[in-house]
Amino acid sequence: MNDYLPKEELNPKDPNKPSTNRIIIWVIVAGVGMYMVISGVIGIVTAG
Repeated sequence: MNDYLPKEELNPKDPNKPSTNRIIIWVIVAGVGMYMVISGVIGIVTAG
């Protein structure tokens, strides 16, 4: 059977702790989201 996730994702050592790859993805997505919110607020403030 082909597993598309790494072994660390399938059988983590500590099930309550997210893997490093997942944390990196969260940080990137949060950064993009913060950029979009901040640029939107700046656009609203400067357009008024």
